[in-house]
Amino acid sequence: MPTANIQSLAISAPMMNRIETVYPTLIWDDNDIVLIDTAYPGQLPLLKNAFHQLGLGTDRVTKLIITHQDMDHIGCASSLKEETGGNAEVLAHPIEIPYIQGDLMLLKLTPEAVDMAVSSLPDNVPPEWKAAFRKTLENPPKVQVDAEVRNMELLPYCGGLLVLPTPGHTPGHISLYHPSSKTLIAGDALRVADGQLEFPDPAQCSDYGQALESLRQLTNYDIDTVLCHHGGEYRGQANERIRELIQAIEERDIRK
Repeated sequence: MPTANIQSLAISAPMMNRIETVYPTLIWDDNDIVLIDTAYPGQLPLLKNAFHQLGLGTDRVTKLIITHQDMDHIGCASSLKEETGGNAEVLAHPIEIPYIQGDLMLLKLTPEAVDMAVSSLPDNVPPEWKAAFRKTLENPPKVQVDAEVRNMELLPYCGGLLVLPTPGHTPGHISLYHPSSKTLIAGDALRVADGQLEFPDPAQCSDYGQALESLRQLTNYDIDTVLCHHGGEYRGQANERIRELIQAIEERDIRK
């Protein structure tokens, strides 16, 4: 069986007076090149550069797995599919598919949320930038999904990727577990901040209770490395850290 390579890609760009970095995950072997999440819209050149540094081309991607419906995950999926001549297969959870395809508006992009996001921009942001920002939020990226992934399905790519249901950040959020390397590709079910593995921002969760329960379910797996879309890589004794997080959250909730 070919040995799989796993790499967290740092995709950084200035956004409204600050640098924001997201970390799509690339996993590849002799048979497949799988990209999990696709950064923000318009970041295809940055993805191409990250691939090039690994000696790979975006035109060779075979699978695009979208963990959930947020803009920074759907982002470049359509452009990447075009790069492959339409050959890359797009996969997602059935709950998320209508949002990813643009059949339904992204849950977090309500008119009120869009207004709030635009009004929160600094006063020195030019009006035309604000208008462009609003247009992006009101017309989020979309891509046609080719196949559904199912909870607990073992996808036959790169030595096997187990689809873990991790709802809470969004209703159909998934993470992926690569058993042979003990790697969890978390999406937004977890994040890394200041080098430490952390629970996602509760304000960004569609269902806080579900997100916490998803965290509990992750303790059933032998995880050494966690790759998060926000914050990147956390390596070593990840299971122990996840249990610490659960305990700290539960104790905090009891005190409320």
